[in-house]
Amino acid sequence: MTADNGALAAGRGGVIHDIGYRRYEGPRLGRGGIVRALCWHSLRSAFGLGRGAKAKIVPVIAFILLCLPALVSAVAVARGSARPVSYDTYIFQLRVFVMIIFIAAQAPELVSRDLRSHVLPLYFSRPLRRLDYPFAKLAAFTLACLALIEIPLLLLYLGTVTQVHHAGAIWHETRALIPGLLVGLMWAVLLAAIGLVLASLSGRRAYATGTIAICFFLSWVLAGILRGVATGRGPVTGGAGAATTGARLSGLVSPFTVIDGVRQWLGGTTVGPIPPPGSYGPLYGAMFVLLLAAAIGGLAVRYRKAGVA
Repeated sequence: MTADNGALAAGRGGVIHDIGYRRYEGPRLGRGGIVRALCWHSLRSAFGLGRGAKAKIVPVIAFILLCLPALVSAVAVARGSARPVSYDTYIFQLRVFVMIIFIAAQAPELVSRDLRSHVLPLYFSRPLRRLDYPFAKLAAFTLACLALIEIPLLLLYLGTVTQVHHAGAIWHETRALIPGLLVGLMWAVLLAAIGLVLASLSGRRAYATGTIAICFFLSWVLAGILRGVATGRGPVTGGAGAATTGARLSGLVSPFTVIDGVRQWLGGTTVGPIPPPGSYGPLYGAMFVLLLAAAIGGLAVRYRKAGVA
């Protein structure tokens, strides 16, 4: 090789070719911007937005089913009847049924797809901490569940107050609404956390959906069976029944009845699926905190290991 050829080869080795790609010159939002974008994208995914019509079937049906009692109540109030639906329990069995379906169908949409596609290393190659991903998903899914639960309550409230004509009745409805909204917040936070941690156990959507549905449904049925055995009446879905110790404690096996136990312990007077817990109320509060901490802790542990490779 001649000296000229060697110089030419060395020159070629140090050349960076500009092939026409435009450089990004906008602001770099960093970690906070990534978390917000991930949260917003996950919230849209929970309702099937940005995807085909098939992805919107479950969210739309779930929303319609939960709004039906509010619409029926508005018609009844307009005809002069008292409001037939309470804010804090809001047709408890219907809410349980709809939320099981919604969470089982949509929680895997938020996390299982990324696990199966092995895209987590791409997320974590950005300025995104490992726990930012699950907490952004949890925030988004909590907001989705909150919208599904609270919007029907607001419709129920509006359908009632628009039929009354004095401030005292409006204030009475407002005071009844606020505890209902707080109970709905408990539902959204706990169920979203449990649903996501169960969905994160598998990258296959069908397996994740089945796991969530089975866990929620079996715990709900088991609570009814235990209550039925404790009262000697068989499984029931409403009414206080005989307030034995076993009946009071039967709700500790299901997140749905745990939430209702906390509601009654904090002052709720509407009849729920379990007898008033009485002196066992703090136990329901402790179980709620334990379930929530276990679910959030499970998410943190799962995503400390996921996507490393």
